[in-house]
Amino acid sequence: MVRNREKEESESRLIPPVSISVADSSISLVKVISTLIIFVLGIVIGLVSSFHLRKYFTFEGDQFSFKSIYFETEQFSSHDNQMMLVNGERDDCLSMERFLGQRNLIHQMTDKELFWRASLVPQKEEFPFRRVPRVAFMFLTRGPLPMLPLWERFFSGQDVEKYSIYVHALPGFELQVSNSSVFYRRQIPSQHVEWGSVSLVDAEKRLLANALLDFSNERFVLISESCIPIYNFSTIYSYLMGSDHSFVESYDNPSRYGRGRYSRWMKPDIRLAEWRKGSQWFEIRRNLAVRVVADSKYYLLFKKYCKPSCYPDEHYIPTYLRKFYGALNANRTITYVDWSQMGPHPATFVAANITVGFIHSLRNNVTQCSYNSRNTSLCHLFARKFDPSSLDPLLNLTSQVLGF
Repeated sequence: MVRNREKEESESRLIPPVSISVADSSISLVKVISTLIIFVLGIVIGLVSSFHLRKYFTFEGDQFSFKSIYFETEQFSSHDNQMMLVNGERDDCLSMERFLGQRNLIHQMTDKELFWRASLVPQKEEFPFRRVPRVAFMFLTRGPLPMLPLWERFFSGQDVEKYSIYVHALPGFELQVSNSSVFYRRQIPSQHVEWGSVSLVDAEKRLLANALLDFSNERFVLISESCIPIYNFSTIYSYLMGSDHSFVESYDNPSRYGRGRYSRWMKPDIRLAEWRKGSQWFEIRRNLAVRVVADSKYYLLFKKYCKPSCYPDEHYIPTYLRKFYGALNANRTITYVDWSQMGPHPATFVAANITVGFIHSLRNNVTQCSYNSRNTSLCHLFARKFDPSSLDPLLNLTSQVLGF
């Protein structure tokens, strides 16, 4: 028995060291596994971070590639170094010049972003720069500008600080002009436009918004590819800058072409008595251009209820301005159009129509109109629609009749 007891005591003394040894081995194994897990996680995090950094600094497209835009290595060290290269030219991102004007009209903003930015209005009345009020000539076209040589002659020799040009064409079309042309790089980012749909209003607002980004633009005139000026630049500039009103045709048409297009679903925001019709070819001053671009409520009503056969471009701006800013509007258009044929489209003038007497008739087709609450015989500054065949005869009359 003594031997058995001694044997048991001996065995019991041997057991604890074995348990401790097993426990130590388990702890070591856990440490090894934890170290491996941490190491693997470190590798994964490093790979993911490297991928995102490469993705962040590598942009698709020529406009935002480091081949055309890159930051100087010490750009954050001082204001003088806060520069980048844009299209091979050194550009100061924080300069007042860059903020006020656009040398390149191409941008990546959506319409929502563009309209928001264009609707920003400075609260200080005085300008921290020499501001020469400009007329923004906004060309809404499907493609080429057949009358472009005539417009080139119209702008030739004029003070470039007094006008700016914006062209909205169908996506994919590129205006082919020389780099000496006033139309060079004056196309804005565009979207598809369909005649008779709200997309025409979108294009108008897109032109206004892009032009509003230039704080020097004060008057905004919408022009088609078949439109021509019937006076010289100085006459048109003085007329627009001297006016107290905008020029948007807005009238109540009781026929099916006017009130007949109204939708009762627009009530109570737009009542039938407020519904107006007018020419698409408008001219407005800056304060109203901002209001049109900033509006979403009434635009959405037109988008939802003014479907084809309603023609939103003939009703949206005339109705909106009549409802809120009627006192600021001359309630007439300054673009002459011949609707005497009573069709869905106005008359088109061809080469055979172009004579000295014809140009005078365009200028004098209205006996008188109101300008700053006074009567005047100078009522129309532009005219349309002109066929491409009329270009050469018009160029022959510019110095003789048109004055440019």
